[in-house]
Amino acid sequence: MVTFLARKFIPNYTAYQDRLVREKYGSLCSILGIVWNLLLFTGKYVAGTLSGSIAILADAMNSLSDAGSSIITLVGFKCAGKKADSDHPFGHGRVEYISGLIVSFLVLLMGVELFKDSIGKIMHPEMITSSSLVIGILIVSILVKCYMAYYNRAIGNKIQSAAMRATSTDSFSDAVSTGVVLGCTILAKIAGINLDGWCGLFVAGLVVYAGIGAVKETMDPLLGQPPTAEFVKSIYDIVLAKEGILGMHDLVVHDYGPGRVMISLHAEVPGDGDMFAVHDTIDLLERELNEQLGCEATIHMDPIAVGDERTDQLKKVVVREIKKLDERLSIHDFRVVPGVTHTNLVFDILVPAGYEKDRDGLITQLQEAVQQTDATLFLAVKVDEDYSTR
Repeated sequence: MVTFLARKFIPNYTAYQDRLVREKYGSLCSILGIVWNLLLFTGKYVAGTLSGSIAILADAMNSLSDAGSSIITLVGFKCAGKKADSDHPFGHGRVEYISGLIVSFLVLLMGVELFKDSIGKIMHPEMITSSSLVIGILIVSILVKCYMAYYNRAIGNKIQSAAMRATSTDSFSDAVSTGVVLGCTILAKIAGINLDGWCGLFVAGLVVYAGIGAVKETMDPLLGQPPTAEFVKSIYDIVLAKEGILGMHDLVVHDYGPGRVMISLHAEVPGDGDMFAVHDTIDLLERELNEQLGCEATIHMDPIAVGDERTDQLKKVVVREIKKLDERLSIHDFRVVPGVTHTNLVFDILVPAGYEKDRDGLITQLQEAVQQTDATLFLAVKVDEDYSTR
């Protein structure tokens, strides 16, 4: 159904990272979510009223809250699709994350309310009745929720939407909880065993668990998280494939919402090259990154010595010694500044994000190791942290 509607109402519907296409997919799935959840609420409410089951009524209210969540998601996609303005120069893309976070908190709130109602039902149990109509409504509800979980996850992955993935998680947990309710209803009908309150308690636990997971998934991009390994690899592949680029480092990725990614990096270029030609290469590279990855790129040129035997020899010494200390470390911006009594080796050490070892101690150890090969060598070192790795 979603694919059919997308073909009918979304022009260029396969351009998943296009801003307008993303917004239309988000709006389409949100509207479908509102319709499906209102229908499910109606069916479950009728079933819960007929059977007198707190678990079914709780499930019905969960569907009603999901309809409200879909409305919030719809508003979030509409706001996130707005263009940048003077007050928000990087656009409104993070509104989508905020809407997903609101949905997640609503899920948590509903779970807590279900927990309270279920405790009351355990303390004061009441007999429930069931019929083929009630069981049929629950079976249809499970099938619908599984379908909703499927298409929200599929579209969420295609347009890279944390809000839609959170909706998918919520839909799947709803399918599981309704399955538990169905099992308890059938058990009460066949064996006369009333587990309604305990069943409601289990449903509440599933809802809370799903809410916590959804909060984390939507909170991480708001707080800032490393880019995916695939995205980083794509950047390296494009940059290093460009003629005249000898290496790259200091990659930083800023995520202002889906389709609004800005990156900065340092590109190593020959120090003896034509600066006008090198500058033209950098400009072309920034445009290629934008065209292929949809990101705004700012590239800093780092000229390095090429073909200098002394520099190459000393760099090999430093690389050898630093790898002895920790295989995860690397260096860049290596320069040699000779003097009358000693030689300064100027470079940056790149450490993984959250590096746990003492950085000053690392420099001291490296200094001692290098001076064992040549006592006239002194290090002028800066330690950089690699924010592009998880």
